[in-house]
Amino acid sequence: MTRRLLLASALAATFATPALAEEVVVFAAASLKNALDAVAADFQAETGDTVTISYAGSNQLAKQIMEGAPADIYISAAVNWMDEVEKAGMVVPDTREDLLGNTLVLIAHGKDAQPVEIGAGFDLKSLLGDGKLSMAMVDAVPAGQYGKESLEKLGIWSAVEGSVAQSENVRAALTLVSTGEAPYGIVYASDAVADENVTVVGTFPNDTHKPITYPAALLTGAADAADKAFFESLSTDAAGVRFTEQGFALLN
Repeated sequence: MTRRLLLASALAATFATPALAEEVVVFAAASLKNALDAVAADFQAETGDTVTISYAGSNQLAKQIMEGAPADIYISAAVNWMDEVEKAGMVVPDTREDLLGNTLVLIAHGKDAQPVEIGAGFDLKSLLGDGKLSMAMVDAVPAGQYGKESLEKLGIWSAVEGSVAQSENVRAALTLVSTGEAPYGIVYASDAVADENVTVVGTFPNDTHKPITYPAALLTGAADAADKAFFESLSTDAAGVRFTEQGFALLN
């Protein structure tokens, strides 16, 4: 075989070999599941890379990252937990951005619940009766923290505190209402969109709690081009459609 033919054969073999797929590992707040699963599916279909997402409370994920869990991207449901990860030196400089916003709502089991007006003097305790108010952990999980802050601002936390059933994350709190184990719950608007067995009966005024902000960042464990590509895809118009379909507000 001539030298020219050998070279042509080598080049053909090189271009015929497909690029190895890469894996992107994302740690994300539980409330993002439906929307982020859709964004990841779009990315995987386009690139052939794999996106593996671990969903949990933002507090749990932040602690796991700081303890050395392998993750490439972190998306929190609150600024304070991203702050902790950044202070620990786990965030790639200049990659952190406020990606999404959300709304805090009161949900009820089923489709026949009547709407209520949430404001000063709202008698949530009477609405609950002997039932439980489902919330994410009020001292650690962002949805629970926002909810407790709002109830305190409205002057009704002390009346309902004893009726609160706390869960490890907001999707677990949603499930208690969806299954009827609790008649009412406090979750994000995006969670309510994701479950046809609950009804939004009221919205908590924005001035009763801190702004609900989802910061995202590339972590120092990110090692390949796919990590950066997926992180950048979170801010595209296509991803924006996925997020808004599920009740999120775009901040970027």
